[in-house]
Amino acid sequence: MSQSLREGHCQPRWEAPSGGCREPGPSQRRWVVLATPGLLLLWSGHCWLPCGPQGSDPGGTRLCPANFSAAADLVLSGFQEDFLWPVLVAAFLVAVAGNGLALHRFRTREPRPWNPAVVFSAQLAVSDLLYALTLPPLAAYLYPPKNWRYGAAACLLERFAFTCNLLGSVAFITCISLTRYLGVVHPFFTRARLRPRHAWVLSAAGWALAVLLAAPTLAFSRLKGPPGAPRCSRAQPEACTKCLGTAADEQLEAYRAYSLALAALGGGLPLLLTLLAYGALARAVLGSPSMAGAEKRRVLALVASGVALYAGSYVPYHITRVLNVDARRRWLSRCPDFANATQAVTALELGPYLGFQVMQALTPLAVCVHPLLYMAVAPSLRCCPRRPSPGPDVPLQAATTPRTPTPSPRSCAPEAAGSGEQG
Repeated sequence: MSQSLREGHCQPRWEAPSGGCREPGPSQRRWVVLATPGLLLLWSGHCWLPCGPQGSDPGGTRLCPANFSAAADLVLSGFQEDFLWPVLVAAFLVAVAGNGLALHRFRTREPRPWNPAVVFSAQLAVSDLLYALTLPPLAAYLYPPKNWRYGAAACLLERFAFTCNLLGSVAFITCISLTRYLGVVHPFFTRARLRPRHAWVLSAAGWALAVLLAAPTLAFSRLKGPPGAPRCSRAQPEACTKCLGTAADEQLEAYRAYSLALAALGGGLPLLLTLLAYGALARAVLGSPSMAGAEKRRVLALVASGVALYAGSYVPYHITRVLNVDARRRWLSRCPDFANATQAVTALELGPYLGFQVMQALTPLAVCVHPLLYMAVAPSLRCCPRRPSPGPDVPLQAATTPRTPTPSPRSCAPEAAGSGEQG
């Protein structure tokens, strides 16, 4: 009895002379799953199904020819090799410098215990640093020729860490937004009830949620490349190994559902909460008679920057990701009818793909501007002395203690732990 194995198509086949599958070699064993009648085994999250006739799945549905998919991959990979990897390198350098300095100042200059806003800011800085550390191997992978050199386990870890820390950043930005809202709109509740331990508990919940939402990437991510192929080069791109963060063709419907869930929970819901929080904060600031016009403009600029992070990076990232998956589904449905590889390449919908690649470049750059958000809640990040203003020095303090007398001149030393901004 002979059996066949596949991942996305019916090649390669391992024939078993006597009822079992031949043991694959070391490079194959990592990705091969043995399939027997009535039994399906999973290996590294990948599902290998028994093959039907050549070029079809077990149900008789025609599959996309391998040479058509290879031609399309070659075109699409060229866009990443041309512009994406330099952006990732630049984002890594800036993000590590900015967030590393922020963490250092949190540790050395902020009074203990940290107030909730500083707790959330520190968590955001940690998440951003971990996110930045995933960028160098990704940039090295995309540097032409596009080739993953670090093995299957590193591929899974890279894709998981990238998604997890991106979701963590969104969660902690939302927490910072809600903390500002409470400090301005509900100052007495904030000072009486909100304590640092509450912020630490919420931070742990934010990390747990990010890990939970990112966990499916371990099942979808995979290596793709011919085992035992010649050395990878630009002249032989088909010999290169790909570390794919998207699903195989047979998992595409599940991957689309997962992408929609991430768009809702990792983009839409945080954006809604941030808009509500910053909308209430803006109304409170504009209606405050004790706040100077310059201070109002500064707070409104901070509000606009927080909203712009979502509107310009996180939400479009998830939207273009879903659109790219939909474009891939449409192309795969038409692929068996293409006459040749040229027609298959011509039919590619490059708009959604290029939009997603642009957002993959802009989203890491958003991490570089997060230290500007910390400055609104952490006095230790203000790097220069400021002259006293006729109104309160800190906008959130104005809403919490509107009758505070005009402060005396001061430098960048940390403010009192009981200030309204720190609540």
